[in-house]
Amino acid sequence: MRDGDILAHINELITEERELRAKLGSHSISSHEENSRIEQLEEALDQAWDLLRQRRALREFGDDPDSAAPRPIDEVEDYRQ
Repeated sequence: MRDGDILAHINELITEERELRAKLGSHSISSHEENSRIEQLEEALDQAWDLLRQRRALREFGDDPDSAAPRPIDEVEDYRQ
C-alpha cells in the first residue's frame, strides 16, 4: 500500500465510524452492535496509522517505505500502555 492508499483507507474507516454513531443515534442499531464494530474500527485505524508512521520513518531515513508491513493488532494496541 502507498501512503495515499493508507490515507484513503483511514478516511473510509472514519466515515464508517461516523455512520455507525449516526445509526446509533437514530436507533437503527443497538449500542452493543455499535460498540463491537467501533472497537474493530479503532483497532484498524491504529494499525493503519502505525503503518503510515512506519512508511514515513523509513522514507525519512532513506530506506524503502514499501518494506513497511502492518503490525499485528495486539502489538499496535500495546503501544498505548
